[in-house]
Amino acid sequence: MNGTDSVFVFLSTVLVFIMTPALALFYGGMVRSKNVLSTSMHTYAMFAIVSVQWVAVGYSLSFGATNGGMLGGLIGDFQNAFMNGVGFDPSPLYATTIPHSLFFMFQLMFAIITPALISGGFAERIKFSSFIVFIVAWCFLVYDPIAHWVWASNGWLYKLGALDFAGGNVVHISSGVTALVAAIVIGKRKNKAAARPHNIPLSILGVGILVLGWYGFNAGSALGFNAVAMNAFVTTSLAAACGMIGWTAFEWIRTKKPTVLGAVSGVVAGLVAITPGAGFVGVPSSMVIGLLGGAICYFAVTTLKKKFGYDDALDAFGCHGVGGTVGGLSVGLFATLSVNSAGANGLFFGGGFTLLGKQAIAIVVTYALAGIVSFVLLKVIDKVMGLRSSEESEAVGLDISDHGEEAYSGMAS
Repeated sequence: MNGTDSVFVFLSTVLVFIMTPALALFYGGMVRSKNVLSTSMHTYAMFAIVSVQWVAVGYSLSFGATNGGMLGGLIGDFQNAFMNGVGFDPSPLYATTIPHSLFFMFQLMFAIITPALISGGFAERIKFSSFIVFIVAWCFLVYDPIAHWVWASNGWLYKLGALDFAGGNVVHISSGVTALVAAIVIGKRKNKAAARPHNIPLSILGVGILVLGWYGFNAGSALGFNAVAMNAFVTTSLAAACGMIGWTAFEWIRTKKPTVLGAVSGVVAGLVAITPGAGFVGVPSSMVIGLLGGAICYFAVTTLKKKFGYDDALDAFGCHGVGGTVGGLSVGLFATLSVNSAGANGLFFGGGFTLLGKQAIAIVVTYALAGIVSFVLLKVIDKVMGLRSSEESEAVGLDISDHGEEAYSGMAS
């Protein structure tokens, strides 16, 4: 047990939790005022639902590996159900210098924020009851298996050698792809042309707090206070800065007006892009990754969505799905053993195409599992209980129709 590592991961866990209310602010500011409470509820509900699921079986399905897991190691077993064997003593498999229960809590914060990101794809039009049912099933069938593949000691992608430092596949690609599928299955918002962010300063504040939380998200994923953690701290900050530059530069060139919402979206894109490689790439590489993330996500949000006509309301796929893909492939290009001896060398550091190929495999299978399972779940739920709110509910706003409240009295628009 190492006291310094334990305090560091404890503080990182708290920082990652802060991302939940920060996301509620970011998403809440981008919807119409009549849906801000509904959108915020999607995020806060994850704290309650996922916490219970994680304690019951989620953690065990994700990280249980002592007996080889189940289904040939495709998912964990039930050995840690209801925190059985998860106490103050370190885990023999994970984060061996901190309490096992602290590792459990750190990973819980990731499990909470991931499905919250999905809600950006179907904001302003999904029934709250259907949303709850979908998320519970999604955690079992998508999040837990992917977390096991990538991070568990017997996960097949982990053993393959694919690298995902803080959740490019597990968090961002899985949620982004699911958001895209949900946006397509549920369909476009009614009167979409009138949909405008009702409070951009709220979103700006949310992104500022997200950056703070992301330091714990990425640096804390070193699971100890060490050189890798400090490298992740620096690379995270620089990628966020360069993501803002990349997005804003292209927006300024194309539209002649650098928007503030675009700038903070670029920050998020840079953060997403560096997440898979924060502890595997060097500082100069992180700047390139941030620039690429900001620029490519800008075109995904402004061009890809327009070309294919899907209504990803808050650009969950454009920022998280695309940004996570950019980041995952970038690890295959820029990773270096000089930063992390537990990693590998990417293409630009003498490793050839080996790591890049492994990263591509991890990304493809994450797209496949998240996309196919989400599609089936959404279709089944739609048949059984309906996915979409009624036209009347959508017109009056989900705050009133689903929750019986108004965020701003007399401003339901």
